[in-house]
Amino acid sequence: MNSKITEKIKSDEILTKIIQNFDNDIYLVGGAVRDFLLGKNTFDRDLIVLDEDAKSFAHKLADFFDATFVSLDEENKIFRLVLPDKINYLDVTNPVENSLEKDIMRRDLTINAIAVNLKNFEVIDMCGGITDLKHGVINCINEHNFVDDPLRLLRVYRFQALLGFELSHAVIEAECKYSDLISQPAVERINYEVIKLFSGPFAFKALLNMDKTWLLEKIFPIVKELKQVPSNTHHHLDLFHHSIETVKQLSGIFANSSQEVKDHMLRVDFGGATRIAHLKFAAFLHDIGKFSTWTIEEDTGRHRFIKHDDVGAKLAVNVLRRLNFSNKQIDYISKMIKNHIYPSQVMSAPEINEKIMMRYVRKMEDCAIDAILLAQADRLSARGEAVSDEMVEDNIENLNRLLNFYLSVRDTLEPLPKLLSGNDVMELLNIKPSPRLGEIMNALHDAQINGDVATKEEAEKFIKEFAK
Repeated sequence: MNSKITEKIKSDEILTKIIQNFDNDIYLVGGAVRDFLLGKNTFDRDLIVLDEDAKSFAHKLADFFDATFVSLDEENKIFRLVLPDKINYLDVTNPVENSLEKDIMRRDLTINAIAVNLKNFEVIDMCGGITDLKHGVINCINEHNFVDDPLRLLRVYRFQALLGFELSHAVIEAECKYSDLISQPAVERINYEVIKLFSGPFAFKALLNMDKTWLLEKIFPIVKELKQVPSNTHHHLDLFHHSIETVKQLSGIFANSSQEVKDHMLRVDFGGATRIAHLKFAAFLHDIGKFSTWTIEEDTGRHRFIKHDDVGAKLAVNVLRRLNFSNKQIDYISKMIKNHIYPSQVMSAPEINEKIMMRYVRKMEDCAIDAILLAQADRLSARGEAVSDEMVEDNIENLNRLLNFYLSVRDTLEPLPKLLSGNDVMELLNIKPSPRLGEIMNALHDAQINGDVATKEEAEKFIKEFAK
């Protein structure tokens, strides 16, 4: 694998420029080395400089690359350079206690503790990281490194979600032993690791393993409620495992989607992560409203969860706020939970026509694709004895029909015209600002979506009738 890392470094334009223009004693470490050894490209390169103050060297690199200099940790001398393309980063630091060996030994995982001398391409692997990469194992260097920074307990699962590797016995033991410490890191750091976890194709695997070491419930206490709802005639899995299975199915649906759908889901529109990462997070939370809405019919024994989508959307807001997610992230995830049944409801109408599908498109707007994918994943994750293969196939086929309709019309859609402002409505009805005004404006919007109102005159007539 040593020749592979040499080839990757030599073919990396940014690292090549550093090698050619700076004579410092520099080591490439961490994630970039791991990714290069796995044959992957990287945009984030960690550099350790041994023979110069990290801040001074980072400023020189910033000037050379015309990069933006950011001080991440002045005390520990960690500095970030954001290159002009806003995609590539360089993190520059000095080694811990001025010792490369001590720096490596204090890292989290063996696969992240491999260093390469940029002068002669010598690979420094003191912890067996290359062997663990070959065997697909996530292993720790020293369990006490988790105590030094308990966030590493969560990072283990982030890397499992990204790579799909198995956990070593030493890691599992450390996770169980120190899981209580996960309350110590700042909530913003936990937030970052959580969304990174959901970015990985093996997020479902990581979530299941997090549960085995009690970490999942410590970060998401609401999981305890999910575990209390058993399987039923419509769900072959209990609610907790159904939620994980929905994440798994969504990963598969995304992987097999058209490039047009992938391009949409790979957009980074909020929170510094892709839409698909946020949608998988929503898939994990999509049924959290079921426990509090759970009833069992006496005559049939059927399990009912009336309005669990509405309740779940509201519960998710509290879950996400506790973890300091942004308003845009919260709005998106709660909207997906609230509407995870909606696409299937649209396509189960007695008569499916373009008007019905257009109403869906108008209502969901930029989230039309997302909600359809979530509905499909949910359908594939519920295969109880009352659910036939034909029912599932028909549902998926109809949802694909709705998706294809959206893709065929989205480029021709124009925003709905604003027929009446809030001031217009207040003047027309002689009312003041109030919740009632909001209800009226929402009703008008729905009437436009339905195609029942298209002109200002029709809007005024609708408002007068609605307000009676």
